[in-house]
Amino acid sequence: MSTLAERVQARTDLTQSQLDHLQLLLAEWQLVADLSFADLVLWVRTTDGGWLAVAHMRPTTGPTTYPKDVVGTELEDSFRIDRAWREGRIVRDGEPEWHADTPVRREAVPVRRGDAVIAVLSRDTNLSATRVPSQLELAYLTAAGELLQMVAEGAFPFPTSDPDPEHAPRVGDGLLRLDRTGHVVYASPNASSAYRRLGVTGDLLGAHLGAITARIGAGPGRLSEPKGSAAIAAALRFQEPRDSELEARGAVVALRVLPLFPGGEPRGALVLVRDVTELRRRDRQIMGKDATIREIHHRVKNNLQTVAALLRMQSRRMTDPAARSALDESVRRVASIAAVHETLSTALDEQVAFDAIATKVLEMCAEVATTGAPVTVELTGSFGVLPAEVATSLAMVLTELVQNAVEHAYPEGRPGRIQVLVDREPHALVVQVVDDGAGLPEGFDLLASKRLGLQIVRTLVNAELGGQLVLEPAVPRGTRAELRVPLGG
Repeated sequence: MSTLAERVQARTDLTQSQLDHLQLLLAEWQLVADLSFADLVLWVRTTDGGWLAVAHMRPTTGPTTYPKDVVGTELEDSFRIDRAWREGRIVRDGEPEWHADTPVRREAVPVRRGDAVIAVLSRDTNLSATRVPSQLELAYLTAAGELLQMVAEGAFPFPTSDPDPEHAPRVGDGLLRLDRTGHVVYASPNASSAYRRLGVTGDLLGAHLGAITARIGAGPGRLSEPKGSAAIAAALRFQEPRDSELEARGAVVALRVLPLFPGGEPRGALVLVRDVTELRRRDRQIMGKDATIREIHHRVKNNLQTVAALLRMQSRRMTDPAARSALDESVRRVASIAAVHETLSTALDEQVAFDAIATKVLEMCAEVATTGAPVTVELTGSFGVLPAEVATSLAMVLTELVQNAVEHAYPEGRPGRIQVLVDREPHALVVQVVDDGAGLPEGFDLLASKRLGLQIVRTLVNAELGGQLVLEPAVPRGTRAELRVPLGG
């Protein structure tokens, strides 16, 4: 079983809200592992009374205790885990344990939600490389102990926290420890470097971080209380995590402020700091490129609409019905491509919500029916969001299939009904165009058909969409065209 939810639901009686709390803990526990220089293992009580490891996190700041993943293993010697579970407190006493040839100090931390202990978190430290801890290590270990105490009290993880696992600052990026008044009592070298990039030249130690952050944001046209200093003040006051960014002198620094209040007593806060200057620069470049691409789609749409208008004008001047019909078909083909580019001109990426385009295509095809047979065209199902390259070709194919049914399925003005049925499967899109008309001609062969519309469809389906097309009699009468397009993911 690959997910926490599957492992927990298969072996325990935990409720959904308790499972949600464990998932919040897993979203935050890389921080605790790094501060602890230790592996973290999450143990849950199984329905048969045993202990099952359902998650495992290694530190990035020190050696791991378990080179091999322990998820799925069951605990044999569980006296510390049992005591933490029964007594609802952190259990640290006892001799070190041995894992293979590695001495391990295990601490068992009850994971509390509300009034109930729902799991136990073990902090397993590799003792083979122990030495006198540095100031940095002491600061880290103190913060880790306070966070684990909050885990045991049900105060951590924060229910309002939603860290970005890819871009959120981590311990190694930079860490500041604040006292309850907001003064810096520890600053890691990386955190000091990040603030120097923002123009802070003095020593951070002993300084009021909110005041320093406010001075960074001060200047003409800026708010009197910049977001960074407000985030620090709010975290200290309301005991809730806050995220913010500081920008000065061409540098951008992300802040994540986590309040510490073990035992319900405010102890200050941890401030994780990350220099994201290059990341934000790339984001701005991407946004600029996206805006350029959208403008290109807008201009292509305008140009295609101009071409369609010129073809329409030429069609009105034609006296030959066949030539006029050919030009009208070209107008609809160009208009279907223009509809895709119109949608892309307002999209934030090269993805298209295709249902709106399909509606326009069917409306255009229904206009053909108003001049001949009274045919209704209906859409059932949803195309969903499609890549731009799929959407352009699919719009053309849908136009041709529906237009072909409108023009050829109902001779002599007989009324009819055309259904477009869409089924979005996990890895494929299945589209059926079903009419109740006269059916296929005797001896019809799709591969041998000389109709331009069907030749266009075959080319697009095979070369552009990589799909399959079937054209066959419908039941009880009419024709059914089925298009199957593979989708990634």
